[in-house]
Amino acid sequence: MVFLENEYIKASISAKGAELQQLQNKNTCKEYMWAGDPLYWGKFSPVLFPIVGGLKDNTYYLNDQKYQLPRHGFARDNEFNYTQIDESQVIFNFKSNEDTLKVYPFEFSLSIHYQLIDQNLRCTYMINNPGEDALLFSIGGHPAFATFKEDGLTYGDHYLEFNNDTELRYHKIKNDLVDDETITLKLENKQLFLAYNLFYEDALVFKNLKSDCISLKNTKTSNGLHFRFSDFPFFGIWAAKNADFICLEPWCGIADSINHNSDFSTKEGVIELAPSSEWQRHWEIETF
Repeated sequence: MVFLENEYIKASISAKGAELQQLQNKNTCKEYMWAGDPLYWGKFSPVLFPIVGGLKDNTYYLNDQKYQLPRHGFARDNEFNYTQIDESQVIFNFKSNEDTLKVYPFEFSLSIHYQLIDQNLRCTYMINNPGEDALLFSIGGHPAFATFKEDGLTYGDHYLEFNNDTELRYHKIKNDLVDDETITLKLENKQLFLAYNLFYEDALVFKNLKSDCISLKNTKTSNGLHFRFSDFPFFGIWAAKNADFICLEPWCGIADSINHNSDFSTKEGVIELAPSSEWQRHWEIETF
């Protein structure tokens, strides 16, 4: 476990999956990450790579070859090497190897930079293509944030506030695949109150979200967080059944649609990175 700390916040990240597991604000004395209770969902903030979401039958085809990958790929289940730069930042790295090449025939270097900046934690994904061919990939975040039951709050006392959306149009997930039909949720004051049954049929998947900041707030205290992201074309919001957390998931990539032909090169959201090229995106959490 790697520990980061500055004047305002502290965090812990596991080398397995480079997974953020704790984020505490020193002023509020609160933990903002989900506790990872395995009775509901035993993860905290997995990194989704080299795919986001599920494939049809966990299978894809590339150059007439058949491959299989589990939902969300394999990065979250592997040990990362890391270099701790100072007390407030660390860079994790995971590279293609003999095992990854059997299921994903691309050379890659995936680095994840966690940095504390005042009251913010920034997570930056950095991908390098060391190979001679184009690298096809997707990547996304899956951080799970706690709700404050210890303050006497119910799940329904919490709400998400969107900075640029007055309504939400989302796709359902069916059997791990994205349905083509959309459902529209009207927002009052750009707010969506949490309810367990919102997620009984899996995540809400967005392809045209206008917001680049979503805040988790509640009706009884002044504590919460701002989640900032940009240049992520897809977004997911999810919680396990009847669990007291909410996942805010910025994605560069998306699960297969129910009508996709399983050709990886035409998969929606797949990024093509030229040889000897680099790519990066970041998201941030500000606690209050």
